[in-house]
Amino acid sequence: MTSRTRWIVLLISTPLVAFVIVGGLLGQAVAKEGSYPHLRIFEDVMTLILGNYVEEVKVDKVMDGAMRGLAEGLDADSAYLTPNEVKQIERNAPPPTGGIGLELTRQYYLRVVSARDGSVAAKSGIRTGDSVRAIDGQPTRNMSALEGSRLLRGAVGSKVVLTVLRDSLADPHEVTLVREAENAAEITGRIQAPGVGYVRVPAFGTGAAQKLHSQINTLSKGGATRLVLDLRGTAQGTIEEGIKAARLFIPTGQVATLEARGQGNTVHRAEKGDGAVTLPVVILSTAGTSGPAEVFAAALIDHKKATLVGERTLGRAGVQKLVKLPDGSGLWMTWARYLSPTGVVIHGTGLIPSVEVEEPDVEFGDAPKSDPILDKALEQFQLKAVA
Repeated sequence: MTSRTRWIVLLISTPLVAFVIVGGLLGQAVAKEGSYPHLRIFEDVMTLILGNYVEEVKVDKVMDGAMRGLAEGLDADSAYLTPNEVKQIERNAPPPTGGIGLELTRQYYLRVVSARDGSVAAKSGIRTGDSVRAIDGQPTRNMSALEGSRLLRGAVGSKVVLTVLRDSLADPHEVTLVREAENAAEITGRIQAPGVGYVRVPAFGTGAAQKLHSQINTLSKGGATRLVLDLRGTAQGTIEEGIKAARLFIPTGQVATLEARGQGNTVHRAEKGDGAVTLPVVILSTAGTSGPAEVFAAALIDHKKATLVGERTLGRAGVQKLVKLPDGSGLWMTWARYLSPTGVVIHGTGLIPSVEVEEPDVEFGDAPKSDPILDKALEQFQLKAVA
């Protein structure tokens, strides 16, 4: 290794080590002997790249890629942020009022968690699991879910063009959507079958617990003795509201636990007057069931108040914070996660249904012609009645 190369590697390695330490990723493990080989390997890789790559390397570009790789190795919600992205967060300015109703995560490209009920995205045929390959022509390969969500917003009436891929073997679809004012989707209910009430909870926004209770009371008066709670694609809202809604069904004990490394746990418990809803419940889930919906469902399942039917949930029940770095860049890092009442980790694993049923595959723009998940939920009530 030449003297010049050593200096370049040193200059590159130093901010990387600072990045890791400031972000708290290595913590006390940095002092352990087993962690040093990774830093030596990093130095070897950088030496090989600088000295042997086919053309002269742009060091800043390589370092940005290394930083992104570190963050992406944590979870889909953690991300390395450029100085410009950090400034946007620190401004804390209210986001533009126009949106298209998409919730995004990251899986190589940006991936759709859910399209809000009634939103322009849902009406266009975009579904859970679709890949967003570009936003207004800008590739999302190196884009965080945080940045992607920001780009989706804009003035009401303005347009955004998405390049969407449903199947890796299919051609991408270019979809032009007009941003609209995003109003909270309403919780709705109906009598689905004799004695069975159906409630659709599209989000756990402000007041969701109260609205859910109101719908259940209405259905009970209409003859419902059992409940189907549809949380398919439910990803928006706050976990606090999800916990509040879970208390409707849980009279005593733990509802959820927030676990933060090195900071102890915050336990949420049922309070006096909770547990007003005593009807048997089946919860419907898909891979788009996320965040507050997962914490809600986990609480009811652990207390044996509900059965989960459908697909495995996303596993996205973490809390992120910004760790700013000396050069102005930052790490958007998951620093805490929610556990079920029995201590089951939700973040990164999701909830596995007691009865697994897949949503039907459809071509882009088509609507499903059947609802096997709902059918199976109704079947569960029939089986219990026979038993």
